Amino acid sequence: MDTARLESILREAGLKATRGRVAVLETLTERPHADAETVFRALGPVLPGTSIQNVHNVLGDLTAAGLVRRIEPAGSAALYERRIGDNHHHVVCTGCGAVADVDCVVGHAPCLHPSDAGGFAINTAEVTFWGLCPSCQERTALAP
Repeated sequence: MDTARLESILREAGLKATRGRVAVLETLTERPHADAETVFRALGPVLPGTSIQNVHNVLGDLTAAGLVRRIEPAGSAALYERRIGDNHHHVVCTGCGAVADVDCVVGHAPCLHPSDAGGFAINTAEVTFWGLCPSCQERTALAP
């Protein structure tokens, strides 16, 4: 996605199209499911004066504006992705920590309904599957 389009997306969300915000969106486009540290390292060559705190602030702004999604797999740092507005879940490798998207079987939110919602009106369900990715499965099979 080109810079002009990202600037337009930011403005449509009511945010200023700063170099930092555009660069973070570009980074998340290239590296889905990135944590703040990964984004910070990726921005180093592009925005050498950027601090990790600034990256956290921008990620917070983008999340609040609905432009990125924050996911928090157990035992992992918060991860951010640009894929928003659909009903998808995630699978996390218990071997290496790789994360991948998993489309919802039903296709619309919420795709799961609790047997007793305790009076809550359920809007969405967030599911994390855990298992071994193909690379870790191969390594496990090859291990003596």
